[in-house]
Amino acid sequence: MTKAPVLTPRADDFPRWYQDLINKAELADNGPVRGTMVIRPYGYGLWERMQAEMDARIKETGTQNAYFPLLIPQSYLTREADHVEGFAPELAVVTHGGGKELEEPAVVRPTSEMIINDYFSKWVQSYRDLPLLINQWANVVRWELRPRLFLRTTEFLWQEGHTAHATREDARDFASHIHRKVYEDFMVNVLAMDVLPGRKTVKERFAGAINTLTLEGMMGDGKALQMATSHELGQNFAKAFNTSYLSQEGTQELVWQTSWGSTTRMIGALVMMHGDDHGLRVPPRLAQTQVVVLAIKGDEAVLAKVREIGDQLKAIGIRVHVDDRTDTPFGRRAVDWELKGVPVRIEVGPRDLESGTAMLARRIPGGKEPVALDALAGLLPKVLEEDQALLLTQSRERRESRTSEVSSVEQAIDAATAGGWARIPWATLGEEGEARLAEHAVTVRCLVAEDGSVPDADDAPGNVAVVARAY
Repeated sequence: MTKAPVLTPRADDFPRWYQDLINKAELADNGPVRGTMVIRPYGYGLWERMQAEMDARIKETGTQNAYFPLLIPQSYLTREADHVEGFAPELAVVTHGGGKELEEPAVVRPTSEMIINDYFSKWVQSYRDLPLLINQWANVVRWELRPRLFLRTTEFLWQEGHTAHATREDARDFASHIHRKVYEDFMVNVLAMDVLPGRKTVKERFAGAINTLTLEGMMGDGKALQMATSHELGQNFAKAFNTSYLSQEGTQELVWQTSWGSTTRMIGALVMMHGDDHGLRVPPRLAQTQVVVLAIKGDEAVLAKVREIGDQLKAIGIRVHVDDRTDTPFGRRAVDWELKGVPVRIEVGPRDLESGTAMLARRIPGGKEPVALDALAGLLPKVLEEDQALLLTQSRERRESRTSEVSSVEQAIDAATAGGWARIPWATLGEEGEARLAEHAVTVRCLVAEDGSVPDADDAPGNVAVVARAY
């Protein structure tokens, strides 16, 4: 009898494979309220690593972390009409507290532009107070009708940055810097994800923004996922909250603003972009455990050796875990670490000690080979970097091989519904074509310039629309 696979094969049912993997790799469970999730320790460990890498990049820009309340007075949401309209269907509203009806209902934040701008208007008085650069790591709530763990949940974790600047140019340049030097750098160099930077169309931009910059990633099934966004808010919120400053010339001026965010959706992207039929494949630079050292049997000499190897690898900066749970069958433990996507397994048993070797199993390219015990410390840093690079290469090759150049709306729809992306001149597509795409659940993921750069305007000559079905 053929043994049933641990996971549903991706080719058979990609959504089921995704749910299987999240469950069996112990990333998350559904929460008790529909659309919420419980992030399990292994999944949260991935988020902590993402947080640390992102937080360091954010702070390099001069941005400081703060915290703002979860509850926002409902009246705040009447101040910026486009913003309110964009979030109205997703709002959760608290009407009772302490056993009494509240005098004014409170909204559970879907994002924090409103409350942060209220305080920016108090904190900014003079040009000397600018730029004001604030970020917070928090949770938000958006009432989700079709939830899916990590991708779309009613409550999710994120970072949201909010800044105020003296000029439009300063705000534009800062939003662009976050887009490329924080988000894209992190995703390419840590997550090993080939992401496409671009500009959202008017229809797709953030509610209340004058420009939205995005990073789009192609998942294993060819669909797109919006990975992070950076917005120019113009002076829309400054007008609503009267956030102004006294200029050097002595005139009262409104500030120019940005906001930008990335979420636990990146864990879902990690699964769908790098995962295979055997489980996760975690990029070594991200992995909280880069190498696991497994004792095959409970032999005292074996246990001593795996602990010694663990100490040696820790000493050279490798994040290592020693698995000496020999009361659990070795095969079960090996499959578990494979599911979790730990980049390298070092397997040691009595025969390995006799030969002075260990079995080196590489999760990302696959395969096993014996390696001399005294060669491990010198070899592993190189192996980890090779495997980091391989994931990025595979990600890029997937996007390039599954992106088509098309010249009509019909061809764009065909390419997207067949499980790929399409590039079509924006002059050919336009807003009318964008509406036709929507009838087939296809969207413009972003606009790019002919040379692949991010265009300066929605209607810049030569703009190309990248279209796809998306999560």
